[in-house]
Amino acid sequence: MMKHHTPSSIRAPFARYSHGVEVPAGHRLMLCSGQLSITPDDQVPESAEEQTELCFANVAAVLDSAGMGLADIVRINAFVTDRAHLPGYMKVRDRLFADPAPASTLMIVSGFARAEFKVEIEVIAAAPE
Repeated sequence: MMKHHTPSSIRAPFARYSHGVEVPAGHRLMLCSGQLSITPDDQVPESAEEQTELCFANVAAVLDSAGMGLADIVRINAFVTDRAHLPGYMKVRDRLFADPAPASTLMIVSGFARAEFKVEIEVIAAAPE
């Protein structure tokens, strides 16, 4: 079982995430590349919320290929292109991840390979052997 660390000696998280997640021995790790909000037929949703949904769906497909799921995620690195996209991203993330939530970093970046992308998400997951 994962152990979530949010020590009382530092400020509590700003949102729903853990400061750290300890992966016990006997677990396999999956490191997922950043997933963009693009469908197999090259469609890109307009809103940051829709893009976040698709990014996590793509992450879920990668995890599924290893017999894992979103519940196995121990760390999220997310990137958005504008502060205005934070509410849409956080709404989806908070719905998908219960407490205790994974460790998480959210960064605002200047852009991605294509201008229509607003969100990119990469994760680390761990599951028992």
